[in-house]
Amino acid sequence: MIYMRGKLDEDSLLVTENLVNGKWIEGSNTPVAVDDPFTQGVIAEVTSVGEIETQAAVDAAQAAFPAWAARPAKERAAILRRWFELIIEHKDDIARLITRENGKHIREAYGEVDYANQFMEFYADEATRVLGETIPAPVSGRRLLAEPEPLGVAAAITPWNFPLAMLTRKTAPSLAAGCTIVAKPAAMTPLTALAFAKLGQEAGVPAGVFNIVTGPSGAIGKVLTSSPVVRKLSFTGSTEVGVMLAQQCAGTMKRISMELGGNAPLLIFNDADLDIAVETAMVAKFRNGGQSCIAANRIYVQSGIHDHFLSAFAEKVKTLKAGDGFNDANDIGPLIDDDAVCKVEEHREDALARGGELLAGGASPGGRLSLPTLVSGVPEDAKLAHEETFGPLAGVIAFDTIENGIALANKTPFGLAAYLCSSDPGTIAHVSRQLESGMVGINTGLISTAYAPFGGVKMSGVGKEGSHHGIEEYLNRKYICHAGL
Repeated sequence: MIYMRGKLDEDSLLVTENLVNGKWIEGSNTPVAVDDPFTQGVIAEVTSVGEIETQAAVDAAQAAFPAWAARPAKERAAILRRWFELIIEHKDDIARLITRENGKHIREAYGEVDYANQFMEFYADEATRVLGETIPAPVSGRRLLAEPEPLGVAAAITPWNFPLAMLTRKTAPSLAAGCTIVAKPAAMTPLTALAFAKLGQEAGVPAGVFNIVTGPSGAIGKVLTSSPVVRKLSFTGSTEVGVMLAQQCAGTMKRISMELGGNAPLLIFNDADLDIAVETAMVAKFRNGGQSCIAANRIYVQSGIHDHFLSAFAEKVKTLKAGDGFNDANDIGPLIDDDAVCKVEEHREDALARGGELLAGGASPGGRLSLPTLVSGVPEDAKLAHEETFGPLAGVIAFDTIENGIALANKTPFGLAAYLCSSDPGTIAHVSRQLESGMVGINTGLISTAYAPFGGVKMSGVGKEGSHHGIEEYLNRKYICHAGL
């Protein structure tokens, strides 16, 4: 370890090795430095593994699978429940780790811990609710059954923007279903995931059931996608990488879940409550500094409310402060890296060059900070109307009719989430059904929960995470026809 901001209450949660078959191992590659996005100082150097160690993790998961799958669901549930309790006990340290390596404000880090732990609690219960079916036979003397079975070894590849939540959202249903798993967290934020693995050991997860590897994506991904032993791959990340992984998985016909890029629209109609519309836009756009796949990337406002909304929204945006995520006076922390800052700058300058007007914020003050920014009069051909900005830049585009707004919202190859603000039941019912997205938030920008299915359509992915649908992604329904009765 080279440098650490602050101090953990439990130093053992700062882990730099990988967990394979119940043992903490060093990698064969040069360790990877993990930095603090605010100070840009190195927090720790994390081991980097290659194909050999990744294959060992797959082998360990395969060896552990029969016993874990055969273990009573109640026992698997008890281990997940204990893991859930340990996360609560170490909530402060986990939140600090998230802010240190991701940069998000500590308030949002605490929020992520709570959200992530929803999945641990929910699937601890759901493990005992996986039921089979008895199907009425069309002829006498037969019994038809559909029995759930765990798929086998699963692989999870998670992103940096929610380093704990994206991992629990995959790990909890996998283990609850009876699968074993090999997880690869993002190289920029591995410390939270490794601390999670440490707590899993303490909770009693058997050796080989949960393995975690860090290192080059190409080498690790090659093993996970090509191995015939790995029967399921769950990935959260960019559409470009998701398409590549899906192609690589095709050779072994893996079950895949892909939660990919978004370009979420927010439609604000004339009959919307102004205060609710502003609050929805603030949360949908600026939560996690805009670094969320479901962030409202395009804000469309109907002409009748446009000026009133813009004035109120601008005043709110002006109050937001960017800075150190550990400082309570700030609202958002730094972005994850220099490229993220550059993309926000590019999208802002492009919108202004095309005729947009700067109402709040502006150029980056330096480092990895990006000021919460609002641009009005954004033309439809601007980059921020077509590309995912992934930062605290809000662009407002006016529209006239309801159908015009729907058409603008759907004018994208992506379809992860969409939002709308209206007080008219007819408008809400019509628009929510016409929007081409996997999820719709109505008069709220906060839609994520473990209790509902999360996932997109079009180029935003396949499969669902969360709710009872999430555990089905790790199960096979075996049909059994018993004749001669």
